[in-house]
Amino acid sequence: MADVDIELTINGAVRRDTVPPRLTLADYLRVNCGLTGTHLGCEHGVCGACTVLLDGEAVRACLVFAVQADGAAITTIEGIAGADGQLSPVQAAFRDHHGLQCGFCTPGFVLSATTLLRDNPDPTDDEIREGLSGNLCRCTGYQGIFAAVRAAADSSAAPSKNGTS
Repeated sequence: MADVDIELTINGAVRRDTVPPRLTLADYLRVNCGLTGTHLGCEHGVCGACTVLLDGEAVRACLVFAVQADGAAITTIEGIAGADGQLSPVQAAFRDHHGLQCGFCTPGFVLSATTLLRDNPDPTDDEIREGLSGNLCRCTGYQGIFAAVRAAADSSAAPSKNGTS
């Protein structure tokens, strides 16, 4: 198979490349673009460590070919912070509420939580659990991760549906 020309906007910057048709988006981001925050855990779409935003929607980059993303806008963990380097509210909450764990799963959780809170700025606790259910952390329990997402939601929503502020 012949290589394919693609053009993507990655973290706000347009990038043109020629890639093999079966190169995954995760490998493209990591190897071709040097964006190593997109982690590969299971390479079957189960763990969520490779989660990126494709046109604003959370997807598993290990399940998407780079050629399928042609013309799309991709946001990785490296592009979530503000242009000035200020952490996003979700990133800051993960830092402040010990949601980082060892860090391997963190990028996927941050991106999943970012889309959850964008689409539902005032989630219930059950909605947070459901929103994070596609991501796995092998370090420990999810208390710090859950607390971080709850705090990020509470910092932008008042009053909260779950009765906390």
